[in-house]
Order: sequence, then structure tokens, then C-alpha cells
Amino acid sequence: MKTIAQLVEMKEQSNKISMVTAYDFPSAKQAQQADIDMILVGDSLGMTVLGYESTVQVTIEDMIHHGKAVRRGAPDTFVVVDMPIGAVGISDELDLKNALTLYQQTEANAIKAEGAHLTSFIRKATQIGIPVVAHLGLTPQSVGVMGYKLQGSTKEAALQLIKDAHHVEEAGAIALVLEAIPSDLAQEISQQLSIPVIGIGAGKDTDGQVLVYHDMLNYGVDRHAKFVKQYSDFSIGINGLKQYNEEVKSGAFPSEAHTYKKKIMSEVNKND
Repeated sequence: MKTIAQLVEMKEQSNKISMVTAYDFPSAKQAQQADIDMILVGDSLGMTVLGYESTVQVTIEDMIHHGKAVRRGAPDTFVVVDMPIGAVGISDELDLKNALTLYQQTEANAIKAEGAHLTSFIRKATQIGIPVVAHLGLTPQSVGVMGYKLQGSTKEAALQLIKDAHHVEEAGAIALVLEAIPSDLAQEISQQLSIPVIGIGAGKDTDGQVLVYHDMLNYGVDRHAKFVKQYSDFSIGINGLKQYNEEVKSGAFPSEAHTYKKKIMSEVNKND
């Protein structure tokens, strides 16, 4: 398992960091088998595996449930779990209580908090020993306000994003996720910060990349964002399910090869 120090060292040596967003035991297990450096248990599980319209409906109980499953699937991988909307940004006492609950119960290596407004939370969580990954740019929990669109696309917004990035680093963030921002801005922030910067829709010049397991493998996803590359196609499973359906209805399945052959009913019906 990578340590925080090793992730920083990877940045310093210009070794790219791979991160995959996964939500359950089998996907986490595959990510670990593929030697992925980090796994993010994102609150995007709301749309991807729970069928919600957005991340707004995701609860801390959901994140704990899926975080535990991911940890069981990838015991030797650095795991980060999202703080869902409503679990942070309420009050110092409740924020830290929720953070500690999530961190302890999932056995994650770090939690992730979205937005520049959580600088104080990052500082306080760090002080009590909870590593925090910050998330700036497009923050899905705030799409109801900002919408799904490119962030940092004006001079003023870009300068503010650079300031925010420094603020979360100074507060103690161990890494930063940058989502949906211009690639040259992402490169500049990556160069200015000493912590690893992981990009998603932020170009190739960040310290690492993150994609969602279901997006990159085309698993149950209806549409893909511009920044997603499809590496395999799990939709082939639909063909298998169709064949299964046909064979059940025709009686072709189960065949003799899939049937236990011990004769028992003759004994059951035998008169003693």
C-alpha cells in the first residue's frame, strides 16, 4: 500500500499516480490486482450504482457501507472515501464527528471533502489525525448551484482557483483533486503545490488521473463525459443475459452438465 509520503515522492520524481473510483468489493479487488495506486469511493455512487439523479441523496451511511466493501476488496491499496453532502460544512462539532465516524468505520486512508469553503474543516480534521484530500473545480455536490460546466475559465476564476488550491494545501490537505478545469490551469496548480494533484477532465499535466470504474469499462453507463476514455466494454454482459433468458425459456439451460445426478427420489418413495 502506498503511503502519503510515497505519493508525495511520486510527485517529486514525476511518476504519475493512478486513481480509480470504485464502489464495491469486486471492482476494488480488480483495481488492486491492476496495481492502481489509489481508490476513491466517490459519492458518485449515488448515480452510478444506486440510481439516484445526483449525489444529493447519498448519505454517510451509504458511504460507510460502500467504503467497507472497497476496503475488503482492496486491503493493500490507498483508499479515499468521500464526505457526502450534509455530512460536512454544518458545524465544527458535527463535521468532525462525521469525519471521524467515516474514517474509523471504513478504515480508509483518507477522506475527501469538496469545495474551497471547507479549508477550516481540513485544518481541524488534520489536527485530530484525519488525512483529507481536497476537491476543487467542478464539485458534484454543488452542481445545483454551479451546474455541470467547465470551471476556472475566466481570469478571475482561474486566479481564485489557484488561491484556493494553496489554501487547502496550507490547511493540511494531503492531495488535491481538480475536476473539469482548463489543462493549462491544472498544470500551473500542479507545479505550484507540493502535494499531489489528481486530475479528472484537467489534462495530462497533473500528478495523476482519476476515472470512474464504470465509465472507463462502459458498465451500465448511458453517456460519457468528454474526459472519459473507455478501456473495455462490460456491456457485452447484456448479450450473455439475453442468451441466458433464451435458454431458460427454451429449456436448454440447465443441461446435464449443470445438473446434480444423484438419484434420491427412488429412495424417498421406497416402502420400508
